[in-house]
Amino acid sequence: MTPRLDQPRELRRTVIPQVHYDPESFGRLSERIARFMGTARFLVYMTAVIITWIAWNALAPVSWRFDPYPFIFLTLVLSLQASYAAPLILLAQNRQDDRDRVQYEQDRSRNERNIADTEYLTREIAGLRMAISEVATRDFLRSELEHMLRELETKNGHRDTA
Repeated sequence: MTPRLDQPRELRRTVIPQVHYDPESFGRLSERIARFMGTARFLVYMTAVIITWIAWNALAPVSWRFDPYPFIFLTLVLSLQASYAAPLILLAQNRQDDRDRVQYEQDRSRNERNIADTEYLTREIAGLRMAISEVATRDFLRSELEHMLRELETKNGHRDTA
C-alpha cells in the first residue's frame, strides 16, 4: 500500500526513548500560537515588551538593570522566540496544506460526480427531445383537427346542395 502524503508517517523504532504526545493536540496548539503570532495584537504586545525592556534597562537605576546596553539578553530572548516561532509556523502551514490537499481531493471527486451527472442529464434531455419530435404537439393536433373540420364542412356542404 502506498503511503498517502496527507497522512503522518508511522513512528520509527529508535534506541532513544521517545516522549509520547498527541500530535493532533500539539498541532492544534501550534496552529493557535502561529495564528496569534500573525496578528496585530501580537505585534503590539512585542513592541510594548521591547520598549519597556529597553526603557527599563536604559533609564532604571544601575542596580535595577538586568540587561545593560547593548541588550544581549534581549537579543537572546528574541532569538529564542524566533527559533520557536519558525517551526511552529511551518507546522501550522503543513497542517493547512494537508487540509487543503484533502479538500482538493474531495472537490475533485465532487466535480467528477457533477460532470457525470451533467453528462447523464444531457443524454436524457437529448433522448426526450428525440421522443418529443415523434409525439404530436398540441398545435399540430389543432391544425389537423381544423383541417378535418374544413373537409367535413366541405363534404357536408356538397351533400346539402346536391
